[in-house]
Amino acid sequence: MTIWLEKFTAQGDGPRLAVKDAIDVAGSPTTLACPVISEQAVAAEHDAPVVATARRQGARIVGKTNLTELCRAADGVNPWTGTPENPLDADRVPGGSSSGSAVAVALGEADVAFGTDTGGSVRVPAACCGVAGLKTTRGRVPVDGVFPLAPTLDSVGPLGPDVAALTLGMTLMEPGFASGSFDAGAMIGRLRPAGTPVAPELDAAVDAALGAAGLVFADEPVDCWPAALDAGNRLILGEGFRAHRSLLAYPDRMSERIRRRIERGERITDGMLDEAYATKETLREFLDKLFERYPLLALPTITQPPPRLGAERDVDLTALTLPFNLSGDPALSLPIPVKGSPLPGSLQLVAPANEEGRLLAAATLIEAALQ
Repeated sequence: MTIWLEKFTAQGDGPRLAVKDAIDVAGSPTTLACPVISEQAVAAEHDAPVVATARRQGARIVGKTNLTELCRAADGVNPWTGTPENPLDADRVPGGSSSGSAVAVALGEADVAFGTDTGGSVRVPAACCGVAGLKTTRGRVPVDGVFPLAPTLDSVGPLGPDVAALTLGMTLMEPGFASGSFDAGAMIGRLRPAGTPVAPELDAAVDAALGAAGLVFADEPVDCWPAALDAGNRLILGEGFRAHRSLLAYPDRMSERIRRRIERGERITDGMLDEAYATKETLREFLDKLFERYPLLALPTITQPPPRLGAERDVDLTALTLPFNLSGDPALSLPIPVKGSPLPGSLQLVAPANEEGRLLAAATLIEAALQ
């Protein structure tokens, strides 16, 4: 089990914080769990601002966590540094790319962890490992000192064993953060994305979790979902190629699948990126109209249980998460029971921009009802 790429001896009694090795920590090289980076990396001179802020709040950095190579896959599988073992089922993927961060908090080796999320990389491993994860509003938490993948989608967020840990993570990222309020009598929009089949038991688990908390919801079909997914993937390919093309000079120092993903981005022209940005605005307008009617939206985090190792490439693990990177809205993943299954499902809640406090308040209500 390879959770940590580097461990630290942290003094003090503050919360134990694990940091994904895509985020700079002073005195430690940022390796991206990939030889092409690690072999040239030197120790960071400064903490990334998000880490520096956490230190000022008393956080003890206990280590840098493993991840999918170059943050470029949502399964958590890494042929170079090893794949962190899913604590729920060792035969299944841990999810990625923030795999080590999810496993560290699931096993109690950290109180909270920081991950990055460009298409679902906080929420997907949270869903796979039975923990909670929060993608923050795009631009709310600084991404300086964070390895770029797709700059218009990249964000940083906390993972933890429960909602309280996510609240702690937000306070470490943003001094003075306070959880907001949520009107339990308000109706929630239950999204039904077009073109994205979901395992019936996971859809049923989401509905049951909302019902257990006494929350009323109304179904909302989302016909623009396939276009949003296409635009998000196009931005990851196109912006990612522009950010990473220099790495192609070292083809033997990255895995073949990651090299191919970078290469595919060369086909994304500036015009294709402009089309994706236009789709982003269309999605933003659609969600804004929904948020005029609902304080929150709900749907599963992943479409099926975590795939078994070796079958991960047959599953699009970001099919339900990526559109919210495109829109920039905050989204939270919470483990929920699935009838007849030993594995939990995962409820994804989405709020308007900068309403992380509302998300955390609603998730606290649901978590308490399920307990």
